[in-house]
Amino acid sequence: MFRSLNQPGLWAIALAAAGILMVTMGARQSLGLFLSPLNTATGLGVASISLAMAVGQFTWGAVQPLAGAAADRWGPGRVLVAGLLLLALGSALTPLMSSTWGLIVSLGLLSAIGSGAGSFSVLFSASSQRLPLAARAGASGVINAGGSFGQFVFAPLLQALIQFIGWMGALWSLAAITLAALPLVGVLARPVDPAVPRAPDGDGLWHSLCTATADRSYQLLNLGFFTCGFHIAFLVTHLPGEVDLCGLPSSVASWSLGIIGLSNIAGSLYAGACVARYRSKYVLFWMYSSRALMVAIYLLAPKTDLTFYIFAAGLGFTWLATVPPTAAIVGKLFGVRYLGTLFGVTLLSHQIGGFFGAYLGGLALTRYGDYSWMWYADIVLATAAGLSNLPIREAVPARAAA
Repeated sequence: MFRSLNQPGLWAIALAAAGILMVTMGARQSLGLFLSPLNTATGLGVASISLAMAVGQFTWGAVQPLAGAAADRWGPGRVLVAGLLLLALGSALTPLMSSTWGLIVSLGLLSAIGSGAGSFSVLFSASSQRLPLAARAGASGVINAGGSFGQFVFAPLLQALIQFIGWMGALWSLAAITLAALPLVGVLARPVDPAVPRAPDGDGLWHSLCTATADRSYQLLNLGFFTCGFHIAFLVTHLPGEVDLCGLPSSVASWSLGIIGLSNIAGSLYAGACVARYRSKYVLFWMYSSRALMVAIYLLAPKTDLTFYIFAAGLGFTWLATVPPTAAIVGKLFGVRYLGTLFGVTLLSHQIGGFFGAYLGGLALTRYGDYSWMWYADIVLATAAGLSNLPIREAVPARAAA
């Protein structure tokens, strides 16, 4: 897989995108660690803070097609700089907010818009347009692994900062770390190499968008990705609460989130290799189906530290590894010229699911005192997501056919 990235310039593009995603996804996927400290400091209640985080889940998805379209039109450099600045601003302002509306502005809008503008739709589009076809599958795995590594690093780091300098200091530190990623933007802002074939404009962005949204395979792909968002947002927001309900220390939650990220490094690289060899729809079917099975096993297992760590490792292998095969299907169906926009729409469906996963988790805890019904819903949705990918029309990868 990595032989396709055998030129230093190609590695620089993949690693720069991976570094930016490490920061934006590491920050976003670790916000659940701040739910309890925010509740203690503000007294707003878990449901209200979950609403702000749920708005952030939706906003992160809503900005994806817009950021992707802006990058397709004007280049990724300005979009990525704006995203990192907004993420830093939202992190810095959150400790100053004491109301639900204030948290919606800082976490639900500023931070989410910033992390969304510096995420998959822009980074995958920018790298795909600067890499030859043979290098794209390998690069997608490397970039995705960057986001996973961010979760592995940021979750334990932020938990340690919360313990030693308080949750406010941890968020201000997060803002400073975000600003430190700005120099990486320069690599992705370089002009497209003339040696890399550029996809034709076709009939324009609007026509491509209308064609895609009317396509049954695209609709089924988005349906499956909706469930992926529900699953991930529920866990990153409420896993610390689940750990607390089981009477375990908060460190179990932070290390579980970190293990998810570490496991997904391997999962992302493996997914990138699978995209080059197999039909991506089958890769997605097995990923979603395995999640349903693992959640069912978790519900039957004793709730110990080891159970959470094994559960995290299993889920982590497919955590963000769904992104390379999903982006690959979009690229196969419609090309890469407007990949930023079209994959951005797919990410929007992901985050609509994320909104429900984050918000309904808070409501379930408030009403029933635990997350049992959310786990049951997760099993049903993950099973449906796996099955929805099977009818997608997708050609056999050229390498596999050869």
